[in-house]
Amino acid sequence: MVEYLVIGGSFAFAAAVQPGPLQAFLVSRVASTSWKRTLPACLAPLISDVPIALLVLLVLDQLSVNIQHVLRASGGVLLLYFAFVALRQFQRPGSVDLRHSAPRTLLDAVLVNLLNPNPYIGWSLVLGPSVLAAWREQPMYAVAVVGSFYCTMVAMLALFIYSVGTVRFLGSNGQRSLVAVSAAVLAGLGLYFIFAGVRGLMIAG
Repeated sequence: MVEYLVIGGSFAFAAAVQPGPLQAFLVSRVASTSWKRTLPACLAPLISDVPIALLVLLVLDQLSVNIQHVLRASGGVLLLYFAFVALRQFQRPGSVDLRHSAPRTLLDAVLVNLLNPNPYIGWSLVLGPSVLAAWREQPMYAVAVVGSFYCTMVAMLALFIYSVGTVRFLGSNGQRSLVAVSAAVLAGLGLYFIFAGVRGLMIAG
């Protein structure tokens, strides 16, 4: 049991601390709203990964490389959209409507993760095989892998959101600067994913 808890928790820790689309999106939301209103977004993997996990487990060895490229390019388009939203917030500080920001932030984070190729790759190459192997040994071991992964992932994302949002020097000017930086990061990631997806499709085609 301990072995499977370590597998799930370790992979989640590695995935959470590495920069990626979801982390860039969270930084953007913390800067434009607050860490408290962004905090529900730490639950995004619990929601978005349900269809991902089911898909990968059903077609673990049959997932087309072209599908990964299409998802990567689609995620890039979505990231460019969020970069545009962050840029507009930078140009118009104080114009954010916070009345529905928490549920909208969670929905946006779910969309980012659904179109992020990393969960698909992670489930295809690491979690999926581990869960299937654990299930064959004993179903509770499979539950241990999944449970430890998502408990660690949610905790690390919550810590990340809190850490970003409680930086002492983050005044009004600091917030605007952080919005601008996060917009640039989101745009850069978006362009990278679009380029990588299109290039992959061209090579595969």
